[in-house]
Amino acid sequence: MKPIVLFGAGKIAEVVLYFFNQNNLQKVVACTTDRDYLPASEWNSLPMVPFENLTSAYPPEHFDVFVALGYQELNSLRAKKCEEARALGYTLASYIHQDPGLPKDFEHGDNCFVMNQAIIHPKVHLGNNVFVWSGAMIGHHSKVGDNCWLTSCCNISGMVTVGDNCFLAVNSTISNSVKVGNRCFIGANTLVTMSTKDNAAYVAESSKPFRLNSQQLIRRMGKL
Repeated sequence: MKPIVLFGAGKIAEVVLYFFNQNNLQKVVACTTDRDYLPASEWNSLPMVPFENLTSAYPPEHFDVFVALGYQELNSLRAKKCEEARALGYTLASYIHQDPGLPKDFEHGDNCFVMNQAIIHPKVHLGNNVFVWSGAMIGHHSKVGDNCWLTSCCNISGMVTVGDNCFLAVNSTISNSVKVGNRCFIGANTLVTMSTKDNAAYVAESSKPFRLNSQQLIRRMGKL
C-alpha cells in the first residue's frame, strides 16, 4: 500500500489525519493545498507542497491522495479536487474504520471516510467521496451516491437511495424505501418520509424556549 498525501489543512483534515495515524496501514507523509491557500511549509509536523507541484514532489506512481475537505457547496469543492487528483494519475485512498460489526459485503468507492461507531447494515453501497461520521446509521440495501456527507447520528432506513452531493445533518432521518434526489440538504432533526426532487432542502423548525427559565424549571422539577 502506497503512502498518502493529504489534500487539506483545516479542521476536517486534522480529524482525518488523526484516524489515519491511529488506525490505518497507509501512512500520511505530506499535505497539499492549492498554492494560494498554502498555510506554511509544514502542517501538523508534515511537509506541505503546493498542489501545482505535487506530481514532481510526490509522483502518483509512489503515492496515493486523500482529499480531506468539508461539505462546502454541497461537497462540490471536495468532488472537484478529487477529479483533479484522478486526472493527474493518483489513486484516491479511503479510510474505513475496522469496527467489528462492519458487514463483510460492505461496498464503497474511492476517497471515502467512515469513522468509528458508524452503524452500517448488510447490502449497503457507498459511492465515491462519501464521508460518514460516528453514530450515523445506514440501513440494509441502501445506496448512497457520490460526494455525500452523512453527519453524526443521521439515520438512513432500509432500501433508501440517496443521490449525489447530498448533506444529511445531525439526527436527520430518511424513512424506508425513500429516494432522495441529487444535491439535497436535509437539516438537523428533519424527518423525510416521501421521495424528494433534486435540489430539495428540508429544515425542521428550531425548538422554542420553554415558558420557564432554567432555574424556574429546576425548582419546578424538584417539587414533582
